[in-house]
Amino acid sequence: MNAACIIVGVLLCVGVAVAKDNLRVAYEWREMDFQYDSPDQRWSAIERGAFKPANVIPFGLEVYRQRLFVTLPRWRDGVPASLAYLDLNDTSSKMPALRPFPSWVSHSLSDADPELVSPFRIKADRCGRLWVLDSRIAGVLEQTKLYGPAQLLIYDLHNDDLLRRHVLPASQAKHSSFFANLAIEDADCENTYAYAADLGSPGLVVYSWRDQESWRVQHHFFHPDPLAGNFSINGIEFQWDDGLYGLALSKPQSDGYSTLYFHPLSSTMEFSVKTSVLRNKTLATSAAIYRDFKILGSRGMDAQAGAQFLDADTGVLFYTLPNLNSLGCWQTSKSYNVQDRVYSNNNSFVFPSDIKVDEERRLWVLANQLQNFIYDELYPGSINFRIYMAHVKDALEHTTCAPDKSLPELIGKLGEVLRTNIQLETTTAKDSNSAATALTLSLGALLLTCSWLL
Repeated sequence: MNAACIIVGVLLCVGVAVAKDNLRVAYEWREMDFQYDSPDQRWSAIERGAFKPANVIPFGLEVYRQRLFVTLPRWRDGVPASLAYLDLNDTSSKMPALRPFPSWVSHSLSDADPELVSPFRIKADRCGRLWVLDSRIAGVLEQTKLYGPAQLLIYDLHNDDLLRRHVLPASQAKHSSFFANLAIEDADCENTYAYAADLGSPGLVVYSWRDQESWRVQHHFFHPDPLAGNFSINGIEFQWDDGLYGLALSKPQSDGYSTLYFHPLSSTMEFSVKTSVLRNKTLATSAAIYRDFKILGSRGMDAQAGAQFLDADTGVLFYTLPNLNSLGCWQTSKSYNVQDRVYSNNNSFVFPSDIKVDEERRLWVLANQLQNFIYDELYPGSINFRIYMAHVKDALEHTTCAPDKSLPELIGKLGEVLRTNIQLETTTAKDSNSAATALTLSLGALLLTCSWLL
């Protein structure tokens, strides 16, 4: 065996491990609960039907400083607050009660024009603002009620005041529109752009903070794939025909623009487009953008993806795989064919719904068993909702998405691995030739092991 080839092979496989248990449960709930001013107020809300714990499900999440925000869409009646948070400093309970954001009053549906109805996605930007995408549709699993066109609400996270409310014009919200995902391009706080995905009537709405206007972008890549509409999750089978859903932004390039990665929910394909195209209203609303959208490739059989998030520091795109109860990853500097799994668990990681990376480099993932909530039932005696967490570096450990190690690091690890093998083999070798043979065999065995692990 050629010694040079052995060493190269070993260098390539150093650090590979067989197991990927890279996330841990940070919070879990049997049923979601809220912090009322008193126990009597809570029981009164339950008795009046204003709070029905079985009808509350967490869907989207965000972390900003010491607060973890959760959206709780009003799929059914009895959701007292559709956006809430918990204090990350409070670690006294595995099932913490949530506090409504920004207040109880903001969630009242008795007003003629409610402030918050049923938000799905939220995003905290680098400027201390919380962007909330509110479909304003309640009761989609019971008696659907529309409270007006979808809207963007932007809050100041320093004082929780509402900074701005942008209601989408009628021309940008179609008859079957359902806005369920959001991405924010915030390199410039005064020239920030929001991108809202319409999965019901596939399209993308772009909003300019500076100009206080929005426009709708159309492209056939936003539409679902009719061959990718079958879902089967833990024994529950169903069909969805949802369009544009997952959105993720790269860090700005040298020209100041980012790349928007996107996919329909009912699809195994990933696409991209430069935001220089989307932010130009005249260009974005014309047919001339057809060839500006790029096909990246397929994730493979049953790999329909939900929410996704791109970590700017590593260039890794994380994405949820609800059909596989998994979290996937792709290093955007590599071919789209080189993908990996960060975490999988068919018992506890059921229907990963949302994912974020916060400013402290922590990865957060929410799993909520949505398929049971919609098509079956959730059992209050079991843990139904979990939020997982890991530092990005730890989450990527032993995956193809991990940053490439430098040559000195690889050589150092190689030395550690080989030192023990050499000592063991040479102590029993009778002469230099047998020692060399022993070393070659040791290296060959290590290479074969690494090849198996890869």
